[in-house]
Amino acid sequence: MSEFTAKMQKLQASAQAFWQERTEQERRMLTIGGVVLGFGLFYGVLIDPAVEGRAQLRKDLPLLRQQAAELQALGRTAMELKARTPIQANRASNDTLNAGLAANGLKAHTLTISGELVKLELKGAPFAGVATWLDTVRRTDAITVQDANITATPTPGVVDAVFTLHQRAAGAAQ
Repeated sequence: MSEFTAKMQKLQASAQAFWQERTEQERRMLTIGGVVLGFGLFYGVLIDPAVEGRAQLRKDLPLLRQQAAELQALGRTAMELKARTPIQANRASNDTLNAGLAANGLKAHTLTISGELVKLELKGAPFAGVATWLDTVRRTDAITVQDANITATPTPGVVDAVFTLHQRAAGAAQ
């Protein structure tokens, strides 16, 4: 006989002895209490979580459907945008770059264009104008900053800057 079987038999014998010591009224009360406890445990473990989960899903379902519809609309929009041909950026020239700089209150100290690279040096330029101009050429002319060296001057908000800019070739992948 295994140790487990022996312990189970000992436990069963002690439970049987406990039950036999009780009067008929106590046995009835213990049975009713056990049934009530069993139903409470059954309800608390199986029924209540299912009912609560169902109510939560019923409450969340309209929002989830709305979010799914929005995601599908965004997906369709993304597919439409992907199918469009990219807008060709204007090629940078001395005139267009100088005009953009002047529109932001800047003047190039030196400006050299060779192929896809632009070398630009600014002296005593307001930093806000430099940042605005860089953002504008990034968006409109597809120019990216390849190298930047910005040095603060003693005057607050004014910088000296040297940039090497790169413009993608016409027809290059975005």
